Amino acid sequence: MCELYSKPDTLALRGKHIGPSCKVFFAADPIKIVRAQRQYMFDEKDEQYLDCINNVAHVGHCHPEVVKATLQQMELLNTNSRFLHDNIVEYAKRLSETLPEKLSVCYFTNSGSEANDLALRLARQFRGHQDVITLDHAYHGHLSSLIEISPYKFQKGKDVKKEFVHVAPAPDIYRGKYREDHANPANAYADEVKKIIEEAHNSGRKIAAFIAESMQSCGGQIIPPAGYFQKVAEYVHEAGGVFIADEVQVGFGRVGKHFWSFQMHGEDFVPDIVTMGKPMGNGHPMACVVTTEEIAEAFSSCGMEYFNTYGGNPVSCAVGLAVLDIIENEDLQGNATRVGNYLTELLNKQKAKHTLIGDIRGIGLFIGIDLVKDHQKRTPATAEAQHIIYKMKEKRVLLSADGPHRNVLKIKPPMCFTEEDAKFMVDQLDEILTVLEEAIGAKAESVTSENAPSKTKMLKETHLGLLSDSTADSKENSSRKRNGVYTDKHSLLSKRLKT
Repeated sequence: MCELYSKPDTLALRGKHIGPSCKVFFAADPIKIVRAQRQYMFDEKDEQYLDCINNVAHVGHCHPEVVKATLQQMELLNTNSRFLHDNIVEYAKRLSETLPEKLSVCYFTNSGSEANDLALRLARQFRGHQDVITLDHAYHGHLSSLIEISPYKFQKGKDVKKEFVHVAPAPDIYRGKYREDHANPANAYADEVKKIIEEAHNSGRKIAAFIAESMQSCGGQIIPPAGYFQKVAEYVHEAGGVFIADEVQVGFGRVGKHFWSFQMHGEDFVPDIVTMGKPMGNGHPMACVVTTEEIAEAFSSCGMEYFNTYGGNPVSCAVGLAVLDIIENEDLQGNATRVGNYLTELLNKQKAKHTLIGDIRGIGLFIGIDLVKDHQKRTPATAEAQHIIYKMKEKRVLLSADGPHRNVLKIKPPMCFTEEDAKFMVDQLDEILTVLEEAIGAKAESVTSENAPSKTKMLKETHLGLLSDSTADSKENSSRKRNGVYTDKHSLLSKRLKT
């Protein structure tokens, strides 16, 4: 193990030389990670942490086959991708075999942000239109062109929504505009997109593209209702636009049954453009845009050459090929299904036990735990979520919280995650929820007692201390909370995709 600096020195140097906008996990008490193996990470004291965050280390941290492929190709050649080389065409061929037939033309980039930016260029060139429909709370990357279409980001800053950007409601049937008790939430959410298109046309604007993650990650682990994407694609195509599926977070078999998350929607739904990144190179910077021959030809006809110095370079493609081999050879899709089902089952038992858990949603190894203060009103438990992720860290389990209210615990671990890992994670969560709910319950009970003012004060201070980590997040999102009453007429599962 090698450390250049002590942890305090590392923090001091980061404060001096790294931009203050570049945040770290657990900012109030950051971890210094010095090595990792499969689903485990280790700090400078060699303490082991179970990694439930890293969808980047897709097949496992430092997988020996990925390391071997990288080293062998690095020893042989790495160069500008404008030289003819077999790796790029072999990878493109292998990748295309995982996709519907019409998605056959690849453009390689170095990051998901680059891929999404290029996807916008392809879409806009295809029909000559400019406008983009995006989902509320969406995040598609850090380039200026993507911040413009990412409400997750631009609603937090001073930037106002650009006139060519149209925001549709996130298809969230737990907390959104149309919920599980609605007769047809898929059509209702799709009709919101149709209204946006009609309003844009009435204003003389034209739609270039609709872009959405196949499952919204930053939006709070949202699984769109069955039929939603088909209907949206129909409306967008009628308007002359294209459908972009962002698989940067959720592709490469994470859902288990399918290699791509958009495939959950059935064979009758095929996007016009698919973007991918993070898991593609298992941490190596590699990303891609895949589209149809028709869209690729339209892009080429503009006369501007697309040039990316390192996109699809020999080393990146060697790494990508190793990742594809590992997914197949180690049956990681099957593992995602088996472990994901087991984990969901364990979490649903916790939901029945703990009042703070409002909803468990997810497919494969992409799961969200929506925490609430009130089941009927579905009031987001933002402060509680922040408290929980810090307490889980103390128990050597790494989780994050996201969503518009920062109240959804996100589970998206490396695909080698096991049933033993799932059991360990849930056991730690159970202990933390038990202590937290007891503290909250004791506080609530003591408030009604006029005979023990000192005890009331003590418990109130204890509770405030427990939840102090996320006061800012709670204030930041308070203006964006939605109201609505919970009715349990139909099961949540009846409106969600079946796999």
